[in-house]
Amino acid sequence: MANKDGIWVTGASSGIGKTIAFEFAKIGCNVFVSARRTNELERLQSEAGKQGENIHIFPCNVASSSNVDQTYKKIIKDFEIHCLVNNAGITSFKHASDNSVNEINDIINTNLLGAIYSIKSVLPNFIQNESGTIFNILSVVVKKTFTRSSVYAASKMGLLGYSNSLREEVRKHNIRIINIIPGATETSMWTQEIRKEKGARMMHPESVARTIVSAYLQKDNLVTEEIVLRPVTGDLN
Repeated sequence: MANKDGIWVTGASSGIGKTIAFEFAKIGCNVFVSARRTNELERLQSEAGKQGENIHIFPCNVASSSNVDQTYKKIIKDFEIHCLVNNAGITSFKHASDNSVNEINDIINTNLLGAIYSIKSVLPNFIQNESGTIFNILSVVVKKTFTRSSVYAASKMGLLGYSNSLREEVRKHNIRIINIIPGATETSMWTQEIRKEKGARMMHPESVARTIVSAYLQKDNLVTEEIVLRPVTGDLN
């Protein structure tokens, strides 16, 4: 890429977000990585090797609208943002009756409001430039009902609805809204026990990340609006 595209990845310290950052850095993009813990972002940058020079650290707690706004302003002081990847997400595998109010707030504030805050920060500039791409990393919970995932499902289905409505509003500005809907992926979101028992059936984060980069690189007048990714053997029971 002659002119480096700027890619902002939230929830970049591990799992899918981390591999998305690596894959975009490999093709020469400026990658702005955000997560709450700076030390994990520094480790990511170090692990990237030579591509680490394309990775820039911007710690951010997406659950705070003011923190998101401050982080956005820090990035655009020196760079341009062409693409936002909303990947920050947390969950708790509990029955609805067992979720505390604090857990409910944390999941909704991070997964749903955090994504909306991030979109709100980049949107005015995208509209002004008449271009931009927003990836929302959702989950197969928007396609299939699972128990012990009620609050997580609510957060992801809320973001799906927001994204689909937003897409219709910004089409005229040449802005692409792409929903990524992955099934079980081997990341630290799962417990060690589940990963040990079912990890062989799970998708690899690198495979998901490469799919996202491929969708981003579609520069024709088309957009892949929704991508559902599942393990070949199907959803985990």
